[in-house]
Amino acid sequence: MICFALITLLFLDFTGTIHAWFGWLAKIQFLPALLALNVGVVIALLALTLLFGRVYCSVICPLGVFQDVISWIHGRRKKGRTRFTYSPALTWLRYGVFALFVILLIAGVHAAVALLAPYSAYGRIANAFFAPIYQWGNNLLALLAERADSYAFYSVDVWIKGGATLAVATVTLIVVVVLAWKNGRTYCNTICPVGTLLGTVARFSLWRPVIDTDKCKNCNLCARMCKASCIDSKNHSIDYSRCVACMNCLDNCKHDALHFRFAYGAKKANTQSTPDGDPTARRSFLSAIGLLASGAALKAQEELTKKRQYQVNRTQSYTDTRTMLPDPKTKVIQKVDGGFATIINKEIPDRATPIIPPGARGILHFTQHCTACQLCVSVCENHVLRPSTNLDRLMQPEMSYERGYCRPECVKCSEVCPTGAIKPITRADKSAIQIGHAVVIPHNCIVNVDNVECGNCERHCPTKAITMVPKDPNDPKSLKLPIVNEEKCIGCGACENLCPARPFSAIYVEGHERHREI
Repeated sequence: MICFALITLLFLDFTGTIHAWFGWLAKIQFLPALLALNVGVVIALLALTLLFGRVYCSVICPLGVFQDVISWIHGRRKKGRTRFTYSPALTWLRYGVFALFVILLIAGVHAAVALLAPYSAYGRIANAFFAPIYQWGNNLLALLAERADSYAFYSVDVWIKGGATLAVATVTLIVVVVLAWKNGRTYCNTICPVGTLLGTVARFSLWRPVIDTDKCKNCNLCARMCKASCIDSKNHSIDYSRCVACMNCLDNCKHDALHFRFAYGAKKANTQSTPDGDPTARRSFLSAIGLLASGAALKAQEELTKKRQYQVNRTQSYTDTRTMLPDPKTKVIQKVDGGFATIINKEIPDRATPIIPPGARGILHFTQHCTACQLCVSVCENHVLRPSTNLDRLMQPEMSYERGYCRPECVKCSEVCPTGAIKPITRADKSAIQIGHAVVIPHNCIVNVDNVECGNCERHCPTKAITMVPKDPNDPKSLKLPIVNEEKCIGCGACENLCPARPFSAIYVEGHERHREI
């Protein structure tokens, strides 16, 4: 729960303070470490699984612990604690999803990969549902503190960052909650590709729960407490590929028949299980009488246990859920600070090339490493980053300047990215990275539309890449229009965001496929 709470705070903390202390928790997640080519973390997680089983799934993975929380809430109900039962593994579904995951990962279809990755799925759930609640609570504290003449808190905007991401997060949340509420860790053991991979390694784990057949009374309590549905108490077997090392079976065995110990040695026959947990014929030594004094040979009497198969047919019904999303083209009227005029919100320009954060190097590198966990979106205090709605980059963040611009002094997204999709950069580096360039649309400029002076874009350009020149070259005193020096422009979006033209700015930023230093 401590690990789960800290990882959740990484997605809720809009100040980025938590990341300075516990950002490493995001970097030790399996898929982010794999995409970041962090070989040390990947080997450490595999070694941990080989030693003690799927500890990653029960302690480190936030989506796994989230399922435990949902299952625990259901277990608080009457007769809810012993609701589980053994069921054979759905091998075709587990390895089918895993094979599809690997193919999509190699093919570079990372939008589909992000749908299945457990860490990314939980990140989108936290960012879409938990973060607004956290922010509303912060705004309430800010209001109360302001009335007490304290400014320890400041209010933040709460807004839907992406309709497509919200819809995906909603469907994922419903599926995870329904499966966890009814059957515990079903999502982990049937859908999650990381769980399937670690489960394959966990089959050979050195330390694991072992059933002592001499003490087992076949009370079936361990199976009814197993949220992974992997204990076949009738045949005294455990499917270690699905066991998530929660130790519930050890805590609830009343006959001291279950122990977490070294699995290879005495009573080895009692710890065997097939890769998918299907019961097979097993042999049990009932008696072994040694005649050591006379040096006679040992005699053993064997009896065959009857082969039993239990097929549990489950029918799950899923309810179609339609999420009502606001129309992005709706023009919301709002008051302007310091005046009485009303204006409409800006529209997003149709960019030929999307804008991605400084440190991402280029679109190809970014799309190949981003898991769409939305961690960078949650810490962007300038409201620049938001999930993409394009199918080839679905849910991966991109930049847009309707609510703010990318301030040169802010490098938070590069500090929190766990996959290396956004490389760490300094403030000095950011001022020299060109992520795009500004493009002027003269017929939108209020100098031409309203015949008034402006120059707002020039005043706020941090690199002085915009110059105002006379509209009439023959009349130096005529109204002035902006021109852009593309060699000096870094694409921060200050000009686009602060342009007073509505609904489309008279100047906007076009992204670059590959970033360069200027």
